[in-house]
Amino acid sequence: MLIEKKPAICGICPGGCAVEVTLEGGRLVKVEPRRGAPYANLCVRGRYAPEIVYSPHRLKTPLIRTGERGEGKFREASWDEALDLAVQKMQEIKEKYGPQAMLSHSGRGAFEQSMVDFCNAGDFVANKLLLPFGSPNIASTGSLCFVSYGILAPMANFGLPGTWLNPDLENSNLIIVWGTNPVTDSPPVFFKRIARAQKNKTRVIAVDQMRCDIARRANQWVGVRPGTDGALILGLINVVINEKLYDWEFVDNWTLGFSELSDYVREFTPEKVESITRVPAETITALAREIAQTEGVSLRTYTGLEYTNSGVQNIRALYILWALTGNLDVPGGLGITPLPRRPSQKKFEAPVGVLPIGAEKYPLFYELTGCAHYLEFPRAVLEGKPYPVRGLIINGSSTLTSYPQPKIFEEAYRSLEFMLVIDIVMTRDALFADIVLPSATYYEIDSYQRYPDYVRLRKRVIEPVGQSKNCVMIMAELANRLGYGHLYAQSEKEVIENAFAGNPGLLEALQNSPDGVKLPPAEHCYKKYETGMLRKDCRPGFPTPSGKLEITSSLMARHGYDALPVYSEPVEGPLQNPDLYGEFPLIMNTGARIQSTFRSQHLNVPGLLKLQDKPYVLINPADAAERGIMDGDRVAVSTRRGSVCFYARVTEDVLPGQVEVNMGGGNPTQAEAWRRANVNELTDFENRDPVSGFPVFKALLCQVKKAGEEDSSAKN
Repeated sequence: MLIEKKPAICGICPGGCAVEVTLEGGRLVKVEPRRGAPYANLCVRGRYAPEIVYSPHRLKTPLIRTGERGEGKFREASWDEALDLAVQKMQEIKEKYGPQAMLSHSGRGAFEQSMVDFCNAGDFVANKLLLPFGSPNIASTGSLCFVSYGILAPMANFGLPGTWLNPDLENSNLIIVWGTNPVTDSPPVFFKRIARAQKNKTRVIAVDQMRCDIARRANQWVGVRPGTDGALILGLINVVINEKLYDWEFVDNWTLGFSELSDYVREFTPEKVESITRVPAETITALAREIAQTEGVSLRTYTGLEYTNSGVQNIRALYILWALTGNLDVPGGLGITPLPRRPSQKKFEAPVGVLPIGAEKYPLFYELTGCAHYLEFPRAVLEGKPYPVRGLIINGSSTLTSYPQPKIFEEAYRSLEFMLVIDIVMTRDALFADIVLPSATYYEIDSYQRYPDYVRLRKRVIEPVGQSKNCVMIMAELANRLGYGHLYAQSEKEVIENAFAGNPGLLEALQNSPDGVKLPPAEHCYKKYETGMLRKDCRPGFPTPSGKLEITSSLMARHGYDALPVYSEPVEGPLQNPDLYGEFPLIMNTGARIQSTFRSQHLNVPGLLKLQDKPYVLINPADAAERGIMDGDRVAVSTRRGSVCFYARVTEDVLPGQVEVNMGGGNPTQAEAWRRANVNELTDFENRDPVSGFPVFKALLCQVKKAGEEDSSAKN
């Protein structure tokens, strides 16, 4: 049997790590990091690609529903039959209700690079197939992930996307990791950089509600009550201002609203903040002083702060703290790194005259993304508000394991007149679809991969499993039948040519360089706001209406939100809702990543299941002892919305009075324990950040009991 080794690019996440694959008789058998290649930080998930590609759960042929929605009864069909039927249903909906009655949702499963660019609307994913159809209703995981951190908060403060804000870890004297765990990242780039900095004696402090992997490796862990990070940040600002530790020159020249902030944070004394966050007052004071008095303090944060009642404002406050302490765009601080212009597919304009669903309720989200908000999808289907939505396309997304209270979404799916799902496995969403189309994986297509300073071509290394096809080509085939195929690339070769149409020399260089091409480095300097490098008019300042860092944000104010980064106590919390706290005395946090999964993906992969074969609720020994719970016990986690069984992991890594519950379970192809444990049956559809519309996943109230002691409503 012929054994070959080939260079390739992983696509398990947007990182696109350089790998070397081993093929036996044309079959993928092994994936390893490509030695010596840039961007080769392969995670454990990527190593198990052969089990993902050849999973017995792979969809191999188009399917058409024969039973009731959700029943899972389908028959095999040809591509022509499935696509023709899909277009027929879409056209029927358009004629009956108007084009806006169709909506699409793209997810993490569609994050191969060319699909990202196909869907691109700024810096997030949203399927553009429906815009030429006449519908503005393109939605994505941006309805509950990344947009608060990556778009809303930084745009309100700086007029810049969050992707431009990057820690200068190599030059830092102090690294703060706030609300994220780089150890479980895909790929773990930031963790490796932090680890190297620690070897060079850089001090690392982790601020997190649990002692996660990075917190265990840090020099100090600051444990905070879930949902109260905003209060802690304002307490730090209080100390910085009261002790006059802020950067006077920066404040005088480059900020708007400092006096209003000074007045607002006056009540957030360390003692007051201790009563809110459970972080000792002396720790708050010491942390504020260390951040303000250390030269070169970098910040690594991510989406962990998004999921509270003041998520956007929390993130705004954190960035403001870094600016006030003189750590913005300085050596070792939080750098501003303008990214090179991205190659992209042809762009489409949204139809005029009708707004996407959610635009009126979440106007800032709509202004900065141009997208529909998927949390408003069920109302549009079930109540016809703001208008009826009757058809849905889901591409690479498991909404029923990702969004709160999935039964609400299931009811909406049952009420649709047409539903199409494109994926590599049969998700729970797909069980409700009229048509299911099999997507190819990243090793089965030709494409490309971009990095901050590097570009590679992705070469197909194996043939597609069954009749699966490239997602972009599936969209092109639908567009052809809908009458606007001329707008789309009709082959993978054309997709690549379109992506580099503005730089044909680069494409030629890539074709002659299997290892990729390094892009010319951008001119590097600090304090770019002083030299006009951030504004289109090349004037000094920030690209905000005032030209300054807007502590009082004109963008927020224009949409009716608080201009200051105000803190809101969790709606479902011990201080705001003491009666409910009496019934559900533990604070539930969910969503922290684990090594073996990518959200709800890969919980059917045997090699990864060896790392963790069942879903856990992490509980402090004191809380476990009070309930007679031992490590490994099957337990019921209950909220006022229901009860679901998990397995107890008794650990000091969570503070007394709170628990961390694994997410991702609930799909039919997963291992049985995971399949029965969808934590979002416990989360709240209505409880959201009023700015982003994101659900509150990080600050809910629950009870945990040994299984069998819970009421009869407990799931599984």
